[in-house]
Amino acid sequence: MKLSIPKNELQKGLARLQSIVEKRSTMPILANVLLEATNESGHGVLSLAATDLEVGIRSTHPASIETPGAITTSAKKIYEIVRELPDESIQIEVSSNAFLRITCARVEFNLAGTTAEEYPTLPAFSSDHLILIQPLILSEMIEKTMYAACMDETRYNLNGVYLEHLSDTEKLRMVATDGHRLAYIDRFLGTDLTSLPAGVIIPRKGLAELKHLVDEDDGNDFKISFDETSGIASRDNVTLFMRLIEGEFPTYQQVIPREISHQLIINKDEFLRAIRRVALLSAERSHAIRLDLTENHIRLSSNNPDLGEAREDLDVDYAGSELSIAFNAHYLIDALTVIHAKEVYLGFHDPLSPARMIPTDDDDTLAVVMPMRV
Repeated sequence: MKLSIPKNELQKGLARLQSIVEKRSTMPILANVLLEATNESGHGVLSLAATDLEVGIRSTHPASIETPGAITTSAKKIYEIVRELPDESIQIEVSSNAFLRITCARVEFNLAGTTAEEYPTLPAFSSDHLILIQPLILSEMIEKTMYAACMDETRYNLNGVYLEHLSDTEKLRMVATDGHRLAYIDRFLGTDLTSLPAGVIIPRKGLAELKHLVDEDDGNDFKISFDETSGIASRDNVTLFMRLIEGEFPTYQQVIPREISHQLIINKDEFLRAIRRVALLSAERSHAIRLDLTENHIRLSSNNPDLGEAREDLDVDYAGSELSIAFNAHYLIDALTVIHAKEVYLGFHDPLSPARMIPTDDDDTLAVVMPMRV
C-alpha cells in the first residue's frame, strides 16, 4: 500500500474514530484502525474504519493511491502522529513486514501494523428503507432524551433510547427512562416512516457517536435505517453502524402523569440557577431539594445535617393550593438544561406523584421526574 493524502483530511477522519476504538479490550485488534486504499472509477480513496463490535464507523477520503492495499495500526498512535505533523501532504507506505512508513515534509515515522485479514468485518451498508432526517432535528432529539437513559448495566433494556413511529401523528418519537425520570420528544420529519420496525432501542454509545457526527456540521441530511438487530446512519462519506439493544422497552406511557391538579409557569433560567444554588447544601447521598408552592410563589430549600441549609424564593405564575414536594436536584437540573424555552410548565398532582415538565413553546417535548420522600 502506498498513498498520499492531505493532513487535514486524514486527521479529521482519525479524530472521528478515537472514541470508538477499544483501549482495554481482550481483543487488542479493536484498538486499531483499518486503513484500506483503493482506486474507484479512476479516483483514489482511503477508507478508515474502527469498531468495538457494538458500534463501528467507516469513512472515505480522497487520496492519491499509487499502490492499493490494506493494513491496521494503533488508532491512538497514528492519530497522535498525524496531529503533530506539518500542514502538508502525508505519504504512507506499507513495508513487507507490515510497518507503516509515514512521511511529511522532513519528518518520518515507522509505525508497527498488522494485516487487515485479522480485523473484524463491518456490516455492509444497505440503501433499503432509508429515512431522511435533518441534522438539527436529529441532534435535538438525542440531546433531549439521552440524559435520561439508564446507566445501570444490569437493566440493559433501559441502557439506550427507544425510537418509534407514531402512526396516529406520523411523527418520530425518542424516549428514555432510568426508572427515576423519563424524557421524550416527538418530531415530524415529512418522510415515510412505515419502514421502521415496531420500536428499536439504540444504545447510549451508538447515540453519542451519532450526536458527534451530527454536530460536526449542519450540512446534508442524515440517512438512517434499522432492522431488528442493527442500525445504520449515513451522511456524505461517513457511515455509522450500531448493534441495537435486544429486549422489550417498558410501557413508558404508564409513567407519564395524566392528572395534574397543580400547574405553574416559571422562568426556566431563573429556576435552573436557583436549583443549582440550593443544591449546594443538599444531602450528599440523596441530593434532595424541597419545593414549597403557595400563590404566585415557590420556595426552594435544602438541608444537610453536616453542612447547614439553604433556601431561595421565586415569583411564579401559580394560583393553586399549597403543595410541598421534594426531588433529586440533579434530575431537575438535567431536564431543565436541555430545555431551551424561556419558560416551562411545571405540573404536579400530589407529593407522591411524578412531576411533568413541558417547554411553553413545544408541546412535543416532555420530561417526567419522580418525587422523593423527605
